[in-house]
Amino acid sequence: MLAAFLQSEEPQVGKIPPGFTSIFNGANLAGWHVSMTNHHGNTREWRVLEGDLTGRQSPAGNGGILLTDKRDKDFEVYLEVKPDFGCDSGLFLRSNGVGQAYQVMLDYLEGGNVGDIYGERLEGVESTPSQGWEDVWKKDDWNGIRARMVGNPPHITVWLNGKQITDFQDSANHAAGGAEDGMIAVQVHGGTRWVEEGYHRFRNIAVKELD
Repeated sequence: MLAAFLQSEEPQVGKIPPGFTSIFNGANLAGWHVSMTNHHGNTREWRVLEGDLTGRQSPAGNGGILLTDKRDKDFEVYLEVKPDFGCDSGLFLRSNGVGQAYQVMLDYLEGGNVGDIYGERLEGVESTPSQGWEDVWKKDDWNGIRARMVGNPPHITVWLNGKQITDFQDSANHAAGGAEDGMIAVQVHGGTRWVEEGYHRFRNIAVKELD
């Protein structure tokens, strides 16, 4: 019932859902910071272009993550994504400063997926595949991602363009140090999982705190 209720609230792409607070102002990176210690790299190529947040490798092979300054515990996060094909990215939940986090995968490349849950440098997380993301993904257009992160052990639900594609319940809290909160981050994957000169784009990033 809860999942159906949350799904029915999903807005059309291009609008932040009711009850959410924007955490990206569309003008600069206020409220965000680059991790200089992430294993994917420390790219500085996080830019705001025409109101959209863009990320890319620089130099080639050097990725990284962009983190919120604020930490969140139980929350929903909404964002819209438009990657170039060939870009491997992710939405990090309850991340620490070096990028150990629960990750919603945003791997838009051959053999990739959108919506799988992965333990980014976390031990013991059983990866959970998403279901049916390709049926609702809009190529060469903006796609709305909504992720709900609650509880200890963590429970993560993911919707893509209004359709629930993932329902993940961890068996224990595998966050680094047993943390029950952390930062939200977006990723540019390091190494070869990135098309040359490719960009990942994000907009309408917003959060709703949950009691």
